[in-house]
Amino acid sequence: MSSTTPEPIDPTMWTSLLHAGLVGSFLRLPHVAADTDALKAHGAKAAIYGLPWDATNISRTGANYGPRGIREVSAQFLTYNATLDFDLLDLKPVDTGDCDVVLANAVETFARAQADIGAILDAGALPVTFGGDHSITIPAVRAVRERVADPGLVLVDMHLDTAPDVGGEELNHCCPVTRAVDAGFDPAKIALVGISGWMNPRTELAYCKEQGITIIWLEEIWEKGAKWAADKAREIAGAGDGIYLSFDVDSLDAAYALGTCCPSPGGLTSREAIEIVRGVSRDGLVGVDVVEAAPSLEAGATSPTCSIAGRVALEAMAFHGGAQAGLDRLLAGERS
Repeated sequence: MSSTTPEPIDPTMWTSLLHAGLVGSFLRLPHVAADTDALKAHGAKAAIYGLPWDATNISRTGANYGPRGIREVSAQFLTYNATLDFDLLDLKPVDTGDCDVVLANAVETFARAQADIGAILDAGALPVTFGGDHSITIPAVRAVRERVADPGLVLVDMHLDTAPDVGGEELNHCCPVTRAVDAGFDPAKIALVGISGWMNPRTELAYCKEQGITIIWLEEIWEKGAKWAADKAREIAGAGDGIYLSFDVDSLDAAYALGTCCPSPGGLTSREAIEIVRGVSRDGLVGVDVVEAAPSLEAGATSPTCSIAGRVALEAMAFHGGAQAGLDRLLAGERS
């Protein structure tokens, strides 16, 4: 386990707020600091947390603007979903703002993020972290593992993300799964969903086989459907004390998510992604992140990639909060 005691913050130093930080709250939610007592006083059951970090990206950069972009497009959403007859305000959600990033220092930045996410968990709230590149999952799963005895992990991605390191750097966006295992996640309770394409090395596949990690291939989802994938992932990861869900927007077809490090022609449709997130989130979710949205890599005033990233976060929170009941009533014909 890494240390969770960050160095004191010097307010006179450069921080993420100067380049890619908080511009407004997600869904216009109240801002409450990532402080256990403050969150408890508010009664928050879900908390947005931004981690504008993109320093380990091996390809196109810009994911440090992901939290900002997702917050901006959230103006297009309401807290109420008529289909589900569910209002997120029932969870008393808040936006805790962004991590105070230490530029070019992953160790210190992740220590700060781990402490903040731990404070959210200690308040009894669901941490919903916006990245940032996929390395931001590392402090989140460390914080979860410190508090949950036997958590499972579902990673929705086009890539395995099981590299031991990249050029000797272990806190890389190619390594979140390996660092989760190092933190104490049981590989038998890890499911990688939507894996496909031409960026998965033999060594990373060998790691999955050696560790007993389950891969749900994209081609299997084409054949058997998104519901099958969600049910299988939930069965594997939910066999312990809760599920951490990490959603990489590059799991989506590039037609839906071009604004990301590694766009993926042939990936999941946005409908498949929503169905998978709903299925995984409805039972025992202990944390979620949405990563790799890079709005500067898309043309236009509004980022479609950030829009689907925001939708994923909404769906995860809603189904964590019990929205499945409203959907069941609708599909049973019990609502007009």
